[in-house]
Amino acid sequence: MEVDASRLTHLVGELEKLSGDKGMAERVLRKSGLTRKDAAPNAKHYEYKKEALFVREACDALGDVTFGARAGSTWRVSNSLTGYISKYSKDLRAAVENTARFHEIIDPAVQYILKVSGNAASFEVTWKDPSYSKFHRHTEFLLFGVLSRMRAITQTNFFPIEMRFDHEVRKSAEKFQKLAGFPVVFGSESLEIILPLSALDLAIPTYDLRLREHLTEYGERLLREQVNGHQTLRSRIEGLLTTSLPARILSADEVAASLGMSPRTFARRLKEERLTFRLIVDELRFDLAKTFMKDDMAFSEIAFALGYADQAAFSTAFKRWTGVAPRGYSLLN
Repeated sequence: MEVDASRLTHLVGELEKLSGDKGMAERVLRKSGLTRKDAAPNAKHYEYKKEALFVREACDALGDVTFGARAGSTWRVSNSLTGYISKYSKDLRAAVENTARFHEIIDPAVQYILKVSGNAASFEVTWKDPSYSKFHRHTEFLLFGVLSRMRAITQTNFFPIEMRFDHEVRKSAEKFQKLAGFPVVFGSESLEIILPLSALDLAIPTYDLRLREHLTEYGERLLREQVNGHQTLRSRIEGLLTTSLPARILSADEVAASLGMSPRTFARRLKEERLTFRLIVDELRFDLAKTFMKDDMAFSEIAFALGYADQAAFSTAFKRWTGVAPRGYSLLN
């Protein structure tokens, strides 16, 4: 799954600006499986997962859990098809509706939908590939980036009613609240920005009907021609496992059934890709455990969220992964 390289260029620039250290950016790129060429002005595409890893690694390098949100807050210019369509739309409502329509062309992981009720509107984000929902820092980058783009095209520094995330950050929530200047809620049932209805009527000064129609026609053609993005077997498994949490990990037979395979076919497909179900579960749990620690979750909560019988069982697994107990690992990191 690949995305336009302009976001990575922005992220690298923000990391260098905040750290004052180009060497840090090089190290974070390398840890994310990227190079400086991937973030060059003339770069085109790179893997979506590597962008998510970059945001995570940058937060760790800076010791700042809000880096993704900060970088999103300064994301003003988009050279993608949806960026241009939004720029030439009549008002924010039209821009959001067009983004929801054509965003799948440029983003393999998420999709957007606008829901309007009696007194507010919701810009809701859902995962086309749920396996990416585990990258919390990148999710924050995306949502703060959406708001920044809305402000940029309307040339108005309006405030939403609320921004909601479906993950927790515990003690760090106040940092996000201070950065945003409006209510930011964590542990919500959905991932969304709640807008006042009046915001939808905000005019876009760069509105151009002719250009908008030309671009939407082009977008419709791309949608017709686009072949559905192929998810790897591992990605599909991780998506199913992630959505079954908290508290429960699906069995191999349950996952196989959800994928429309017999247990024997499922095992054979895994073997062909040199994988085992236990390996995928283990690596997903380890990855989420490290994220939950960064989110300041108690070890007992992490054990429950990852489907372990108790905290002792989680600690045993964590020692197997790292050689140290969870508390010792968190002190070292």
